[in-house]
Amino acid sequence: MFVATLLTDPARPALDATTVEALRNAWGGGDARWLAPGIAAEFALEQVPGNRWDVWQDLQARGVDLVVQAAEGRAKQLLIADMDSTMIRQECIDELADEAGVGAHVAAITARAMNGELDFEAALRERVGLLEGLPESVIEQVFTNRITMMPGGAELVATMKARGAHTALVSGGFTAFTERVAAGLGFDENHANTLMIADGRLTGQVAEPILGRQAKVDTLTRIAAERGITPGQAMAVGDGANDLGMLGLAGAGVALHAKPAVAAHCDIRINHGDLTALLFLQGIASDDFSGKP
Repeated sequence: MFVATLLTDPARPALDATTVEALRNAWGGGDARWLAPGIAAEFALEQVPGNRWDVWQDLQARGVDLVVQAAEGRAKQLLIADMDSTMIRQECIDELADEAGVGAHVAAITARAMNGELDFEAALRERVGLLEGLPESVIEQVFTNRITMMPGGAELVATMKARGAHTALVSGGFTAFTERVAAGLGFDENHANTLMIADGRLTGQVAEPILGRQAKVDTLTRIAAERGITPGQAMAVGDGANDLGMLGLAGAGVALHAKPAVAAHCDIRINHGDLTALLFLQGIASDDFSGKP
């Protein structure tokens, strides 16, 4: 059996009963179950429809995401999440670079690296090099004044932990930010790269080895083994090319507002919903969310 989930942005609900019922009837699905009025609904299917991507494309134009997945095992026991442009709205290195006066240049490199056009590690070293001389205090200023959480993150982490799942924040960014974000959202652990600092200023270097695509895969594999589960029992979420390894390994790899080259490799693409989409995909209704504001 399979499940079709339709969802939209909770801040701008765009899902109506007519749309859900029309698709359910066309695909011969089971009774619709609303997970959140106007925001998310699901219904059972006996097989994956051959035209699902055509329907997906049509719904995209109407602000609705569509995911078809196996019903069995969709409730996950491990959440492994990227940070930049996933759990937070920004790319931390771009914000630091803006303080250094090279924001546009670094942002362009970041965009190409996240789309898989550049080697991640080389691009990171180049961008960090441009931060040389910035006072260490800028990190706190950027986090306080520029960084905002992606909607739904607190509910996602709290709800999965309440259901016994382990949660890990794994980023190609920097520990100076992951530690703060992880603490604020309640992640069980966090891993990232370390910016080198001397005499109160950034040296323009990052500690080796760099945490990139393979390190994210290794972290997922390690945590799954430690907890006695398989990677298939994990849900991974990210938006960049360096996330593709863990997205492909996890039982549910979610491309969240992802770069086009990344989304093309993923069956679960969330372009309109927020992080609560990952709970809806597990069949969890909004009334059962934990950590609500």
